Amino acid sequence: MKIATITCHNVYNHGASLQAYALVEYLRTLGHDVEIINYRPDLSGNTSFYTDVPKRYERFGLRWAYILAKVPSRIRESLRRRKFDEFSHQYLPVTETLYHCNDELISNPPIADVYVAGSDQIWNTELRQDAAFYLNFGGNSVRKVSYAASFATASLKQGTEAFVKMQLSNFDRIGVREESGLRILESLGFEGALTVDPVFLLSAEHWSTVADTEGSDEDYILVYDFERVGPIEKVVKRMSRLCGCPVYSIGFEGKSYTSRDYVRCGPQTFVSLIKNARCVLSNSFHATAFAMIFNKRFFVVNRTDGLNVRMSDLLSRYGLQDRLIDVSVSDEGLREEINYDKVQTLLTDDIARSKQYLGEICSI
Repeated sequence: MKIATITCHNVYNHGASLQAYALVEYLRTLGHDVEIINYRPDLSGNTSFYTDVPKRYERFGLRWAYILAKVPSRIRESLRRRKFDEFSHQYLPVTETLYHCNDELISNPPIADVYVAGSDQIWNTELRQDAAFYLNFGGNSVRKVSYAASFATASLKQGTEAFVKMQLSNFDRIGVREESGLRILESLGFEGALTVDPVFLLSAEHWSTVADTEGSDEDYILVYDFERVGPIEKVVKRMSRLCGCPVYSIGFEGKSYTSRDYVRCGPQTFVSLIKNARCVLSNSFHATAFAMIFNKRFFVVNRTDGLNVRMSDLLSRYGLQDRLIDVSVSDEGLREEINYDKVQTLLTDDIARSKQYLGEICSI
């Protein structure tokens, strides 16, 4: 069967790249011909290195001073993006056609038997209201489903309810990633299935074949501070003292409190560093998910941007509520280990149901 998926696959984010790969890879193990729809609306409004200058620096002298000051960070970002592009080239099969906007998808839809929307924050109304991620293209002969799609927040952005309700009518079946997503669907009059994030569809052994060797035979705490604010730093420093080992970080920029920073690296290094860490501290959904896959001790530090619902839903489902912490956590709490026997039993059942869902939606 020919399957086309659509997600945020090329946003230079570790979790986004890895979940896009995982869904395609699992569907391919079922014998399907799978591609990711190469939908990149971000390219349509791209600004160049020379034109992306804030208005307050538009005077000629200030303009070039600003551009020159940004050169080092632009070079670092270029090197980082190169690693993601290498990963995409190797692991993400995309359609030959590059789509820049929803109208292009409507006028020239990808040929497939099934469209799958998901996973990740494709339905986060605080970030976007893009009908393409609700599969408003393609003829009636194409089956349209979602898998592990995430609204990311506990409720829709005010004023978007009518848009989302109208777009959800496109689907034959709806699978969402969080229980909060089921409640949103119910409030709009839809039924949905709870499905695990695609990264859980692949085993730890499989992910080890994707990972590179960074962090092997080393003893360290890994921090992935996606939000880049103060609270996580305080917790990480305490954890380092308690464990007696250094802190490594991965992300957009280096940290003043770390021994080693992985800034110019791709998804393979992200997986490897989590696999080999003694403990993982983050405010990221996918850093948490991979810590669970590799049975690592981990903590999630509360975010200030309102996206904690994604992590709280995940942790609550597997009895890991105590892993969601803030700066008031005690030293005893930071020493607490995880009973992965209990977690694995619950997670295995959810993975089995998710695989059954995928089997059903991809059968004719």
